[in-house]
Amino acid sequence: MNCNGQQNRTVQNVEPEALTFKMVTIPEILTSPEERADYLVKHYWDHFDFTNPGYVHLPEVSEQAFVDYIDILAYVSPETASASIKGMLKKAEVNKEVFGYFSELYEKYLYDPNSPMRNEEVYIPVLEYLVYSSQLDDVYKIRPTHLLEVALRNRTGRPATDFTYTLANGRKQKLYEVKSDYTLLYFYNPDCSSCKELTGELKSSEVVNRMIQSGKLKIVAVYPDEDLTAWKNHLAEFPAEWINSYDQDVVLKEEEIYDLKAIPTIYLLDKDKNVVLKDTWFAQLEYVLQQLNQ
Repeated sequence: MNCNGQQNRTVQNVEPEALTFKMVTIPEILTSPEERADYLVKHYWDHFDFTNPGYVHLPEVSEQAFVDYIDILAYVSPETASASIKGMLKKAEVNKEVFGYFSELYEKYLYDPNSPMRNEEVYIPVLEYLVYSSQLDDVYKIRPTHLLEVALRNRTGRPATDFTYTLANGRKQKLYEVKSDYTLLYFYNPDCSSCKELTGELKSSEVVNRMIQSGKLKIVAVYPDEDLTAWKNHLAEFPAEWINSYDQDVVLKEEEIYDLKAIPTIYLLDKDKNVVLKDTWFAQLEYVLQQLNQ
């Protein structure tokens, strides 16, 4: 006993509990891949503590869990994915730092043009939630509101916006005047390295050339910038079968008729100019064309 009558105790340092991500258990009664994916998406965040800002500083836990979640969304219906995303963001609103963290991750993986997981259709529910979120002041809603307006244009399965382009001989033509089973709309800048790479891939693609020769596909290449000297200097590098053009009034860029956040940007349209692929990449384009040309 010490002088104040209390028993001496040894004080030990206790390490804080490590933050982890606990995966939900899928009921055994659900056996089909569709049912299991549906359940997992709906309950993915059930055990996650959104009140704890410590996860913001543990990307190896929280960001990895997020990436796995985004991957699973591809296996459920758009309606289920949208409901899950909005439900997850609602849970995240309990902590402003956590909410901001996950909002940024959604943009990083679903909207950034350099992300291999980018998917504007999946990002739309995020933007819809941010626009109406009570966590954001009006000034912070300006950007998501604008991004949502642009994202809702030229969506997959819906008509592409018509516009006028100008050919090298000065003749003007509208997108909807192009008659073909499929139209590849290719926005590019001839001086950018990624555009040069994509142009080379398109020129050497067997399925692209086969569909062009059969009349099933037409490529409308559009230069959307102001410096026509750069465009004219590279005209000879493009196949004669392509429709190579420029936007004389620069309305595509100034009015954001199409979302050209990065160049090159490619769309695949059907014969009625409905969008088959939006802001896609070459491997996906070639795969879809191969399926369409069977």
